Amino acid sequence: MAAKLPRAVSRLIEQFERLPGVGPKSAQRLVFYLLHNPEHQLQEFADRLVALKRETVLCSRCHNVSETDPCSICDDTSRDEAQLCVVEQPLDLLAIERSERFTGRYHVLHGAISPLNHIGPDQLFLHDILKRLEPVEELIIATNPTMEGESTALYITELIKQSLPPEQAASLKITRIGHGLPIGADIEYADGVTLARALEGRRQM
Repeated sequence: MAAKLPRAVSRLIEQFERLPGVGPKSAQRLVFYLLHNPEHQLQEFADRLVALKRETVLCSRCHNVSETDPCSICDDTSRDEAQLCVVEQPLDLLAIERSERFTGRYHVLHGAISPLNHIGPDQLFLHDILKRLEPVEELIIATNPTMEGESTALYITELIKQSLPPEQAASLKITRIGHGLPIGADIEYADGVTLARALEGRRQM
């Protein structure tokens, strides 16, 4: 009779396999690593997982992950309200902040339009952008330079053109983050200098 993994081990392996980028072998290694840790360390790890949801909120204005609502960026009166930067994920926001070149406000979509993954505009914080355009003079679309990111950028551009009054749409400058980011790259992995150049080289949509 073949040996079987304890039920507690196999169940946790299954949970790790659900994480992005974690295959069966990696999941097994992670679980057996945890298995050899002292119980108090495992308890601390479990507490941190629970706190991940209990101690964070989504900012009701920009949808960034934060400890407070509104988040510290939305609550900062020194930020430039004339510029609104649209990003896919909170990690992209953090990466742009590291460049120290952007002082406007953000809007986090929490993804990009991806029909193959059954993600449409309604699954994203996308239409909320329209509610935030009144003081905005420039909308910077900083979605990733991927097929999904480009599709999302085009959708946002068309949505604004079709939804705003002609005068407001004509006065709003819509730019796309440009030079410095190679096609297929993710913003969260770019260094500050590359992102600064990308912001400076943005083009009008």
